[in-house]
Amino acid sequence: MEFPLYWGLQKIGLPLIVVTCTDDTGTTRDLCLLIDTGSTNNIMFSFVYEHFQKGFKSLDKQGSVMGFEGQQHETPQIEATFDFEGQNYTSIFYVSDGMKHIQEESGVQIHGVLGIHFLVDYEWIIDFKELKISNNNE
Repeated sequence: MEFPLYWGLQKIGLPLIVVTCTDDTGTTRDLCLLIDTGSTNNIMFSFVYEHFQKGFKSLDKQGSVMGFEGQQHETPQIEATFDFEGQNYTSIFYVSDGMKHIQEESGVQIHGVLGIHFLVDYEWIIDFKELKISNNNE
């Protein structure tokens, strides 16, 4: 897999990808995710989880996420499977309310964050010189 990051970087200065989630009724939804090498965990924003619960598996676990203000927040954990560039990925996400300011500043609604654990688990490589994501499955 190789995917250019130009669009998101040119439009709003952020590395964004659009993935597709399918719920148990067969309904598909496109989600815009931010690739964040500074985030330890994956985050799914609570408004997305509330609207598309059928597309995610609740893990009945609580996790702890540090917000931008430096405070720890207890959040539910979910498992999400999504398609990106023809390949399925499954990962654990923490449900949180962060990053509303990005939509206010850019006009782009971001639905979640892919953090460093996801990038390592799936061996995604971010090439900042070429502005692309790739993995060893090319």
